[in-house]
Amino acid sequence: MTYPTDRPATWFVTGTSRGLGRSLVIELLTRGHRVAATTRSTDRLLRALDGVDTTNLLPLEVQLTDEAAVSRAIDDTVERFGGIDVVVNNAGYGYLAAVEETTDADVRAMFDVQVNGTWNVLRAVLPTMRAARSGHVINVSSILGLLSFPGWGLYCAAKYAVEGLTESLAAEVADHGIAATIVEPGYFDTDFLTSESLALPSTTTDAYPGIRDMVEAHLAMPGTQPGDPRRAAAAIIAIAEKGDGPLRQQLGSDSSQLASSKVEALAADIEAGHELAVSTDYSS
Repeated sequence: MTYPTDRPATWFVTGTSRGLGRSLVIELLTRGHRVAATTRSTDRLLRALDGVDTTNLLPLEVQLTDEAAVSRAIDDTVERFGGIDVVVNNAGYGYLAAVEETTDADVRAMFDVQVNGTWNVLRAVLPTMRAARSGHVINVSSILGLLSFPGWGLYCAAKYAVEGLTESLAAEVADHGIAATIVEPGYFDTDFLTSESLALPSTTTDAYPGIRDMVEAHLAMPGTQPGDPRRAAAAIIAIAEKGDGPLRQQLGSDSSQLASSKVEALAADIEAGHELAVSTDYSS
């Protein structure tokens, strides 16, 4: 993948009217790049970009679960800008509940957006990138795509799926000049933990008081998160500009520390289970 240096780059970004997506669009437009920005409401997106020069913006009202609509959005982007250099699959939302409290509809809705929506974008954009023998896919996961906490089971399950998908994708497309990166943010000062972006179960049980306490703590958290979304946006751009960074890139000191702890815990589990693991081979 060769990031363009002789012209503005063209970015296709999903989930752009709030959070990290909005910060990324603002940073890209400020730097003079061209941005196709998907959202469920272009009016909300344009309000969020008030005061920003939107000359190089293509706002696209798209339901990512609608495969045909996603394909049209990719086609519209190529028609407007001549190609796509970077895709950022960012759309998503949080969900806090015990596994037992999570309904079938909740699970399907989460996976439709986080996994099927991402897959729709990839199916639509990869032929264009392969033809150009260039491109970069950046899939926004979470540190909760690498490790899990109680109450985050559904969100973690979807992000784990995104990580597995991206790891396979990276190996598949490397020979076509395309790069793939997993971004794992920690807590950033966005509206992710507000009612706009955090879903809760319709019914709960009194069997999990710890999770209820955690929900209250998270709802009170906005404004105290350590991560700066503008710096996160700049970091994502740097990932694309560099082009050859690690497969997984944590964002935030909290994310980096948690990832290190996960590696240590996993190494300890592997060591503890080694004897039983090798005992299951055929005897030589």
